Amino acid sequence: MTFAESINTCFKQKYADFNGRASRSEYWWFVLLYFIVLVAASILSGGVVDSSTGEISMIGVIIFLLVIAVFLVPAIAVSVRRLHDIDKSGWWYLINLVPYVGGLVFLVLMVLPPKEPNRFGDAPSLS
Repeated sequence: MTFAESINTCFKQKYADFNGRASRSEYWWFVLLYFIVLVAASILSGGVVDSSTGEISMIGVIIFLLVIAVFLVPAIAVSVRRLHDIDKSGWWYLINLVPYVGGLVFLVLMVLPPKEPNRFGDAPSLS
């Protein structure tokens, strides 16, 4: 799956679809876009904290909150579909709530290869 196909899938075709499976490429292309948008928002807003005064910039906070609001549902949906691809329940997403180790465990789960056959449906197409 290419970058454009992944973004199209996550934002148009499966915006809030928590069923089915997502390939590793679909997930990681989406994460790359999210990272790029957050970096761009940070640069455009001048950062969240003003380096000269140490005060929090409200424009920076608003931009970050907008980016998070736009990406929240599709990010959770593609993560749950990726968990389905490795034959795990979507409830494993909540492992992120465990301090320190939760995020690391989730990262390991996201890089695992898909499991075949799978109770969550056919393998996602790579093209």
